[in-house]
Amino acid sequence: MVKGVAHIGIAVNDLASSTKLFRTLLNARVEHEEEVPSQKVRTAMIKAGGDTFELLAAMDSESAISKFIEKRGEGIHHVAIEVEDIVAELDRLRSTGVVLVDEIPRLGAEHCLVAFLHPKSTNGVLIELVQKIPDVEEKE
Repeated sequence: MVKGVAHIGIAVNDLASSTKLFRTLLNARVEHEEEVPSQKVRTAMIKAGGDTFELLAAMDSESAISKFIEKRGEGIHHVAIEVEDIVAELDRLRSTGVVLVDEIPRLGAEHCLVAFLHPKSTNGVLIELVQKIPDVEEKE
């Protein structure tokens, strides 16, 4: 089941200057920053009201973000949609003919499971499905 928009992903060249810009534009603060080595990106999550913007900067020239910026320049990279059960949603979408970039969910930023849908199936928009993984407190 779809829960709503999780965030808007924005590809940027310089994470520090872009973070400063979006903090000013949105009059908001950075909620979370991290490196995601598996995707070769550094991210900054900025929350404004009920909305989240994920700034994404490449860690090296082989990352998808680096290639995106090289081809299209900085700008909106993807729209992330939060789902309750990412595996069920991938199965449902696959059965309708949607082309999946990720057949199997992988670990993304903020310890969420993520999977991307191919833009050729979604009117040119890269869609990321996101499933939050509940925090599990260690038992003493």
